[in-house]
Amino acid sequence: MEKIRIFDTTLRDGEQSPGASMNLDEKIRLARQLERLNVDVIEAGFPSSSPGDFESVRRIAQEIRGPQIAGLSRTTPGDIDRAWEALKYARNPLLHVFIATSDIHLQYKLRKSREEVLEEAGRAVAYAKRFTEQVEFSAEDATRSDPDYLARVIEAAIDAGATIVNIPDTVGYTTPTEYGKLIAGLRQKVKNIPKAILSIHCHNDLGMAVANSLAAVENGARQVECTVNGIGERAGNASLEEIVMALKTRRDFFSYDVGVVTEQIYPTSRLLSSITGILVPPNKAIVGANAFAHEAGIHQDGVLKEKLTYEIMRPESVGISQSTLVLGKHSGRHAFRERIKALGYELSEAHLNQAFQRFKEVADKKKQVFDEDLEAIIADEILRIPDLYKLINLNVVSGTAVVPAATVQIEIAGKLYQEAGFGDGPVDAAYKTITKITKTKSRLLKFSVNAITGGTDAQGEVMVILEEGAIRVTGQGAHTDIIMAAAKAYINGLNKLEYQKRIKGV
Repeated sequence: MEKIRIFDTTLRDGEQSPGASMNLDEKIRLARQLERLNVDVIEAGFPSSSPGDFESVRRIAQEIRGPQIAGLSRTTPGDIDRAWEALKYARNPLLHVFIATSDIHLQYKLRKSREEVLEEAGRAVAYAKRFTEQVEFSAEDATRSDPDYLARVIEAAIDAGATIVNIPDTVGYTTPTEYGKLIAGLRQKVKNIPKAILSIHCHNDLGMAVANSLAAVENGARQVECTVNGIGERAGNASLEEIVMALKTRRDFFSYDVGVVTEQIYPTSRLLSSITGILVPPNKAIVGANAFAHEAGIHQDGVLKEKLTYEIMRPESVGISQSTLVLGKHSGRHAFRERIKALGYELSEAHLNQAFQRFKEVADKKKQVFDEDLEAIIADEILRIPDLYKLINLNVVSGTAVVPAATVQIEIAGKLYQEAGFGDGPVDAAYKTITKITKTKSRLLKFSVNAITGGTDAQGEVMVILEEGAIRVTGQGAHTDIIMAAAKAYINGLNKLEYQKRIKGV
């Protein structure tokens, strides 16, 4: 199969997304992950834009040896010199020069004539060619340029030595049919086009970046410039994961190959999100939390019988461990039964019906029912968990001039125990003292407080999630004293943990 090159510009164009700037260490971490992802090109930055960008391109060029490393440059000799100074350490450097070709940009931004830009494009490529054989030329705002003039500029760039020519949809203006015709037209008009790889770079302002990119591939483009999670200027760039998985999943239609290690897609997405703080929407294709999640009962029943009924790709193929059956008010009995079994419970038909009825009541009140909710339903409705630990008394001292301290009395199997301890705050002091008495080894994963009613005398409800080994439970407690509510929730969680450990033989 003919190969489509994946040119990743997350570190350059993606970083231009508002709020997505990264420091040097973060860029190196992401570059290493992109190397594991096995993209063909990493555009590491725009060296002349700032000292920080220069240093990040230099470091990435020195340290990343797999993908080709690209640096962006305007057509001025000073810019190109600066880009090469950073790129020269790369095993396989790519100098990427650009200039706008649309009349809008020529008139209002560059204030140059078409002939001046035509001459400058060829001159810049020839100058860049002095440093490296691999030079890419981009015609900024190509989709709003006159097609005949665009063809002349591209031909001049190739004559000057460009090995890759890029036709960007810089402002996300074009449509798939229109863009496909533009790419096909350039292949006919530009006589020397066989000497260069035809590349495309699409923005998502009208939500068509991926569709436009794929239309260009159908019409002869062989390099796609894109970003992880689709981040980038304004509405973002074409999404790397969507393009790659479209080409992989629909090989029957596209008949092209990509070298990306798709199992690294999800880890790369998660790393970028953790670095930038830009969360992936749950309905995002391929890497969103709901991409392989099913809630509707009909869908869940189909997936349980045969995954192909509602999944066109395996979650494992993009690095997600498994698809998820989300339990909510639309879920059916089949999915509920399977989840109960997965949690380790064997219920009679009568008990299953009883638990399912209670589940439906909870699901009507909550958007999603979690495993901890199911265990609470089973414990409260069917198993009636006996309390190993009973909170008898709690006294807490806290304030600006004292170290928070707690004195706790707990009854364990009919015997009374008392301890005192300190903490960073009243809840921390109480929890550390409870742990000292119970000698438990659980980890507190979540602590949340909600007011059940309004006013300063409101009853507070505390929810905690505790984990020990592979067992995770939810503890709940309510009281007008929020410290007491917190202690009750913690004790409730510890009791559930002990019960789960007994029934699972831990």
